[in-house]
Amino acid sequence: MGPWVSNSRPGAQLALAVGASVVGASLAFGFRGFRADGENALAGFLLGLLLLVIGVSGILASGRQTVTVDPKSRRVTVDDRYLFGSRSRVIAFQDIGDISIGYLGKASNYVQHYYLILHLANGTEYSLFAPGRFFEGSSSRSTVEGWRERLQDCINSTRLVREARSDVLGRG
Repeated sequence: MGPWVSNSRPGAQLALAVGASVVGASLAFGFRGFRADGENALAGFLLGLLLLVIGVSGILASGRQTVTVDPKSRRVTVDDRYLFGSRSRVIAFQDIGDISIGYLGKASNYVQHYYLILHLANGTEYSLFAPGRFFEGSSSRSTVEGWRERLQDCINSTRLVREARSDVLGRG
């Protein structure tokens, strides 16, 4: 079994951030003279500033995330590339205790994102295919359940190979 590589969709992430910036700037500009309507205009102006700050922050923080599950090297590598740098995290299969599915969103407003939660041996959790990164298929629970099963199969198969090797070496 070869490596499994998944890439986020930074274009969707950037489009959402630009959209929030445009709406925020429009509200802030439209309600800039908030004397006319009193508190409602002030609220509109402040909401516009908040959306503008969130949008600009999203633009600066947007980037590509690549998740690589490599059964041969028995590890998960998460590479993040941002506008101002990059970082990488490596998680060994033996450090993964359990895998569950997380959920963010609300079905009634049609915004649903599922992702994997890796429960690590040191007691911490790590979100894999995190919401906001727009991985293809993250809005489908069955797709993410398939990811969970695929990762679990990779971990189990390498554990079986490692146990078989230790049995062979122990008998020799």
